[in-house]
Amino acid sequence: MNEITLGTALLFGLLVLFMLVRIPIAFSLGISSLFTAMYLNIPFFNLFQKMATGLTSFTFMCVPFFIIMAQIMTEGGISDKLTQFCNVLVGRMRGGTAMVNIIVSMFFGGISGSSIADVSSIGAFLIPAMEKEGYDKGYSVAVTVTSSVQGIIIPPSQNMIFYCVASASGISISTMFIAGYLPGILLGLSLMIPAYIIAVKRRYPISTKKSFRENAIIIRESLLGLFTILIIIFGITFGIFTATESAAVAAMYALLLTVFVYRTLTFKKFIHVLFASLKPLATVMAIIATSSAFSYILSYLRVPARVAGSFLALTSNPLLIMLMINILLLILGCFMDMGILILLLTPILFPVATGIGYDPYHFGIVMILNLGIGLCTPPVGTSLFAGCAIANLPIEKAIKDFFPFYGGMIVLLAIIIIFPQICLWLPELLAN
Repeated sequence: MNEITLGTALLFGLLVLFMLVRIPIAFSLGISSLFTAMYLNIPFFNLFQKMATGLTSFTFMCVPFFIIMAQIMTEGGISDKLTQFCNVLVGRMRGGTAMVNIIVSMFFGGISGSSIADVSSIGAFLIPAMEKEGYDKGYSVAVTVTSSVQGIIIPPSQNMIFYCVASASGISISTMFIAGYLPGILLGLSLMIPAYIIAVKRRYPISTKKSFRENAIIIRESLLGLFTILIIIFGITFGIFTATESAAVAAMYALLLTVFVYRTLTFKKFIHVLFASLKPLATVMAIIATSSAFSYILSYLRVPARVAGSFLALTSNPLLIMLMINILLLILGCFMDMGILILLLTPILFPVATGIGYDPYHFGIVMILNLGIGLCTPPVGTSLFAGCAIANLPIEKAIKDFFPFYGGMIVLLAIIIIFPQICLWLPELLAN
């Protein structure tokens, strides 16, 4: 075997070994890159320069602001007010609490950008609430877990940032965010349809109706909190702010709102917000740095070009190649964490997809939605485990309730693959 083949085997072999012994992904990426660079006689300075470049980008400064904003909104009670607002919108439907669960996840996607955060926070109070109202445990978990995938599609999304970093192509995070809005809304609708059909079939309850005056008070109080999300949506969409600027403005607005208007965020709670933000911030920034070094080694070893050649040797039909890529992603998503797969596969598959004519933003949404399904599937679905743990329900008893929702998500994935304008229409409209 030549040096390139041995280098590739060493890079991936070490990475798999480190992950098997449960070394954090950031360290696994960094150490495997370091040892491979030693074998290939690549100067360490090149790796450290790539890591520093990944961290010093102005665009990625949005990460700490989004994390702090999410913590402020959760600790300051804005998330609770948004839940009440959603209940006013859809709570009167048959199975209304399930509909509220899905809509809240849609809004929460604009806060946390994380599926597991969505399940842990929303599920902690909505799963018990649904059980108390007479919903089956499995159904409650299935709705909560699958709807949490909206958090990785609707901006701001940490996984979209990982995709932009790992692609190493300079694609715009703001444009990537904009491309996720319509697919994220359609994902919510694709889950509401089976949720409603099942609710009618099983005759789940209609939520208690509130008076007009009570609803008016809820709407009035929640609109100020909703404006935090609108700052991000309209700020980025209409070019008023960059992703970083919108995150900073939204974080400051949420802070002022919870301190001076709602008066729910005390100084002690604010200190807790800062400390609670440190761990996810350190994790994300470490992953961004080490994934930049890992991508550099992949490029040096020409792994993307070799994988592209393998696909093209099988077929030259772009749709068939995309089908093979998605089957691969669906299978791997059942066994590996989403963030790891984005960092590992984007540098390899991105050149393949763009080389056969797929738009980088379209492929990004397809990849993220595909891997998002893996968060809800055994044996390694982190969101699935979190939801079942909250409900104290074994996975084998919950999984049968997931199949209608899996079906809705896979149908939507196929539609997005076939009709790329679902992702590209809004960015193109705004660009024009």
